[in-house]
Amino acid sequence: MTAEHRRPAEPDAAPSVAHHTAHHAAPADASKPAQTDDRSSGDQPDPNRWKALVICLLGGGIVLLDVSIVNVALQSISTGLPGTTPEAVQWILSGYALSFGLLLVPGGRLGDATGRRRMFVIGVGLFTLASALCGFAPNGLVLVIARLLQGLAGGLLTPQVTALIQQLFRGKERGTAFGLFGATVGIATAIGPLIGGLLITAFGTENGWRFVFFVNLPVGLVTILLAFRYLPAPSGDERGKKHDFDPVGILLLGAAVVALLLPFVQSQEWKGNAKWWLIVVAVVFGVLFVLWERHYQRTKEPVVDLRLFRRRSFSLGVGLATVYFAGFTPLFFVLTLALQSGLHYSALMAGLASIPFAIGSGIASTVGGRVVHRFGRQLIVIGTVLVLIGLGAVVWVVGNHFESDLGWWLVLPLLVAGIGSGLTISPNQTLTLSEVPVEQGGSAGGLIQVGARVGSAIGIAAVGSVFYSTLASSRGDYAQGLPLGLVVSLGFVAAALVAGIVDVVVGKKHGTEASV
Repeated sequence: MTAEHRRPAEPDAAPSVAHHTAHHAAPADASKPAQTDDRSSGDQPDPNRWKALVICLLGGGIVLLDVSIVNVALQSISTGLPGTTPEAVQWILSGYALSFGLLLVPGGRLGDATGRRRMFVIGVGLFTLASALCGFAPNGLVLVIARLLQGLAGGLLTPQVTALIQQLFRGKERGTAFGLFGATVGIATAIGPLIGGLLITAFGTENGWRFVFFVNLPVGLVTILLAFRYLPAPSGDERGKKHDFDPVGILLLGAAVVALLLPFVQSQEWKGNAKWWLIVVAVVFGVLFVLWERHYQRTKEPVVDLRLFRRRSFSLGVGLATVYFAGFTPLFFVLTLALQSGLHYSALMAGLASIPFAIGSGIASTVGGRVVHRFGRQLIVIGTVLVLIGLGAVVWVVGNHFESDLGWWLVLPLLVAGIGSGLTISPNQTLTLSEVPVEQGGSAGGLIQVGARVGSAIGIAAVGSVFYSTLASSRGDYAQGLPLGLVVSLGFVAAALVAGIVDVVVGKKHGTEASV
C-alpha cells in the first residue's frame, strides 16, 4: 500500500463521553474509524500487556487445540470406552462445535459488561473442570455431556482473548498481538492431531485418549493463577457502571445459531432432507433477533450493536472469516481421516503430516501481524492466493500419488498453504476489529468467532458430503474422495479471495482502505 494510504488518527480509542451516551449516539459516518481512546487506564499502556498476552494465548490455545486434537483420538475412544456408539462418537465432535458457537456472543457481552478478566478466569476454570470430566468419563454418554460443557466454556473464554488484545494494545502493537494470536490459531489447529497422536502412542490405544483431555489440566491451572496476577482488573469507573444484559436478545441469537449449526454438524447422521428446514427456523429467529435488537437499543444496551455492521471493515471481515474457515478447517478433518483409514497411518504419523502447515502458519501470522498496518487488506489477498496454490497442489498430489509416502509429498504444498493461512487469519482479525470501540470488543470478537464456527460447520458438512459420497460410489477409493472433497474447500477459499479483492478495489475507489 502506498504512502497515500489513509490511516485513522486514533482507532478504537475509549469514548470521551460516558459509555451509555456514546453507545446510543448514531455514528456520523459509519465508514470512518471511531475516535476513541483504548488505553485500559490513563495515557500509558499497561506495563504487563505482553505477559497478559501470553496468558490469553495459553487460555485460547487449549480451547482451539481441542477442536482438532480429538480427531485422531476417535478410534481410541471407540475401542477403549464402553457405550461409545457411532452417534456418540459424532456428538463428541459436533457437540463441542455446537455448544462452542452457542455462547460466543453472549460470552463476549458478559465480558464487556462484567469484566474480561473475571470471564476469562471463569471460562478457563470451567474448561479445565470439563476436561477432567472428559478424561475420567466412564462411558460414552458422560463424555458427550462433558464435551458439551467444554464447548460452552470455550465459547465463554474465546471472545475475552480478542477483547483483551483490543483493550491492551493499539496501532502497530495491536497488529503484532493479533499476529501472535493468529499464529496460535493456526498452530493449535494444525498441531492438535500430532499432540493427540503422541499421547495415544505414549499411553496406549485403550486409555491414551484420556490423556488427550488430561493435557489441558496443568495448562488450565497455571493460566488461572497467572491471570489473576497479570490480566487487568476493571477500573473503578467500569465497576460502578450498570449494564443491560438483553436476555431476550441472547435467547433469540442462541436459538438462531443452534438451528443454523445443527443440520450441518449432523449432516452425515441425520439422513434425508428434513434437517435442512432448520435453516429456515434459523432465519426466522435471526430476523426476530434483528427486530428485537433495533427496538431494544433505543433505550438500552443490546447484546449486539447492529450499527457495527455499517462499518465495511467489520461486516466484510466477518464475512471473509466465515467463508475462509469453511475452506480452511475441513482440510485437517478429511486429510487425517484419509491418512489413517486410507493409508493406515498411525495417529502419530497422521499428526506429523500437519507440521508443515503449522510451521508456515505460525511464522506467517507473526510476520503478518507486524506488517498489516502497511498493506491492509492487500495482505489478505496475498494470503488467500497462497492458500489456493497450496490446496491446489494438495489436490494434485493426492490425485496422482496416493501412496504410503504421501506425507512427504505434502510437505511443500502444506507449507505454502500454512504461510497463506497465516497471512489471512491474523491480519483479517486485526482489520475487522480496527474500528470497533474497545467497550464492544468482546461482543464484536464473539461475532467473528461465530462466523468462523458457522463457516467451519458448513465447510466440514459440504466437504464431508462430497468426500463420503465419492467413497461410497468408488468403493472406498480415497484417491478419488479426498481430492474431490478438497475442491469444495478451494471454492470457499476462492470466495474469501473475491471478498478481499472487492474490499481493496472499493477502498481504493472511495479512499477508505481498511487500516490498523
